[in-house]
Amino acid sequence: MVNRLTQIYTKTGDQGKTGLGDGTRIEKSSTRIECLGGVDELNSIIGVILTEDIPQKTVLKKIQHDLFDIGGELSIPNYKKIDIKKISFLEQELDNMNGSLSPLKDFILPGGSKAASYAHLARAVCRRVERSLFLLNKKEEVNNYSLKYFNRLSDFLFVLARYINEEKKCEDILWQKNI
Repeated sequence: MVNRLTQIYTKTGDQGKTGLGDGTRIEKSSTRIECLGGVDELNSIIGVILTEDIPQKTVLKKIQHDLFDIGGELSIPNYKKIDIKKISFLEQELDNMNGSLSPLKDFILPGGSKAASYAHLARAVCRRVERSLFLLNKKEEVNNYSLKYFNRLSDFLFVLARYINEEKKCEDILWQKNI
């Protein structure tokens, strides 16, 4: 493997701008950079989930690579890496897990096992990233498949939290009216 980064700090961002993959310099406060940061944050939380003993590690590692690819799309305007196959994969994995769970009758609060709690946190961050991407899409085109990917991923993470709790024989926390 070729060394890509020989020096970690460059000092080029000290004035509040950062470089995109195509060489363009933009404000660090831009919506595009906010989206990139959110994708990185979500990927980091998934990394935390992977430290837990769960059966979905292979799927989550694939998702991490997809998120890195979406970061590439955001870093290089007009570059597209995510396609319908990535969305179909998420839907298939979601259906596989959901098929083994009992039907939802109540709202579920974040919690249960530690791994499920992290999955709920990832879901919340995923939804924030999705909102940011739609905001960016109003100004600059975002890959439509990437927008759909985040919508499916938030659903996947919700079902993952339920699935993990089921696997660990840990009850979901059900919302109770008027508590």
